[in-house]
Amino acid sequence: MRKLAINRLLERPVDEDRAERFVTKHGSPIVEGNRATFLWVGDADEVLVRHRVLGLPDPLRMRRVPHTSLWYVSIDMPPESRVEYQFEIVRGGVRESYVNDPLNPRLAHGPFGASSVCAATGYAVPEWSLPDPETRPGELTDHTLASKAMRRQMHFQVYVPARFIPLIQYPLLIVHDGTDYLEYASMKTVLDNLIHRGEIADLIVAFVPPVDRLIEYANHAPHARFIARELVPYLSKQYPLLEIPNGRTLMGSSFGGIASLSTAVRYPNVFGALLLQSASMVFTDIAFDHGGGAVFDPVVKFVNAYRARPRRVVDRIYQTCGMYEDLITPNRSMVSVFREAGMTVRYREARDGHNWENWRDRLRDGLTWLHPGDQRFVYE
Repeated sequence: MRKLAINRLLERPVDEDRAERFVTKHGSPIVEGNRATFLWVGDADEVLVRHRVLGLPDPLRMRRVPHTSLWYVSIDMPPESRVEYQFEIVRGGVRESYVNDPLNPRLAHGPFGASSVCAATGYAVPEWSLPDPETRPGELTDHTLASKAMRRQMHFQVYVPARFIPLIQYPLLIVHDGTDYLEYASMKTVLDNLIHRGEIADLIVAFVPPVDRLIEYANHAPHARFIARELVPYLSKQYPLLEIPNGRTLMGSSFGGIASLSTAVRYPNVFGALLLQSASMVFTDIAFDHGGGAVFDPVVKFVNAYRARPRRVVDRIYQTCGMYEDLITPNRSMVSVFREAGMTVRYREARDGHNWENWRDRLRDGLTWLHPGDQRFVYE
């Protein structure tokens, strides 16, 4: 294999002019085969790469090229990997954190801001997640429901497909963290494209945002009651929906996955399927410290109880997790638990982390399996 570009640079003495030409030519990060090299240019006492890749030292300490302001570090980057990262800069004892890569225009966005993206050989943003001028768009409408369970007005949005016909009954998909899925996972565009191309069934989709997700999504009885006993009946009055469990799917990522699973456990056979993305299914066996802090206590209690007495609560589960996130081990462990409880599980892993673009990239596989274009295989 040819030497990395950074190693070829270091074979001869480097001054600022040569370092500048190197950066101008290559940019950052430099992806070569199964390796990626991150670059930083600037005066600093220390430069570190921050990331959330399981098994990779965090932070990664960068090396300075002698007699220059160029810093670098190289890591393994398997094909089709995708990593989000930022820099931490130390100057004169002052530490500046959450700095995106000024040499890299590629950013990923989420509720807590943007991060730089390093994409390995073979990774590309799925074309079905991008706007297509040939696609007929569905419609999003705002709704408000006075919830007795939650003791407040619940605001959410409902997606209706472009070919909506009032005489046809439609499957229902309820999405936790709905606003984030729309904003950061391009989910309306994904639905528009997949429905337009006939890859998935025409769906009615409720995008439901939380107010305090760490409470509402952590096996919260009022939230589950709102979803199963208030939201589903409300939507059934507003839209022509399939009135059978297999016509209803709950989905969510991270804590939203817990909200979906715990709602199905509290109301078994109300829903026919779950779409769980990087669900926070943290549990303990012989230890007591789960490492997640107090916010995870009700989650761990719930998952431990379910593992002690697993039961079939839906027909099918589409489950996915990033190989680079801390939740990979509990997600792998839960696959056999779900299957032994009598549920059909499709489990997928990706070389990615705990982020919205990972979850976006798995939507096609999940939706086409749970709600394929030919509805007969699911609803009859």
